[in-house]
Amino acid sequence: MSAKLYRIILPVNNIDKAESFYSEILNQNGIRVSPGRHYFNLEGTILACYDPKADGDDYESGWKFHKNQYIYIAVDHLQHVYEQIKRLNCTITSEIEKMPWGETLFYAKDPFSNPICFVDEKTVFMGD
Repeated sequence: MSAKLYRIILPVNNIDKAESFYSEILNQNGIRVSPGRHYFNLEGTILACYDPKADGDDYESGWKFHKNQYIYIAVDHLQHVYEQIKRLNCTITSEIEKMPWGETLFYAKDPFSNPICFVDEKTVFMGD
């Protein structure tokens, strides 16, 4: 038996702004799958931006927003993404740095205050 992570839902409060932001940062358009969901395929794992109100759901119906878990995204153009994040006036919470386990990365918050980390794909550490 095997398992595979195939989707992560990222809560947003403006699906059009999320589409614009992540399309620019990820250098892809993604696809709108419902009025409040926009999917980006990151090599087989879907980053799903989800705006409950745009989908006709309310926030109190069981959907919980958790703002303390980072989503890690490997990119082949780390410096470029860093500059884009700065230009888009998002919060950068660390400079680009090399971690003790070998990854080169930086931490930030997207326009919806979701914590994200961008990692140079050449330095991704998978634990082996």
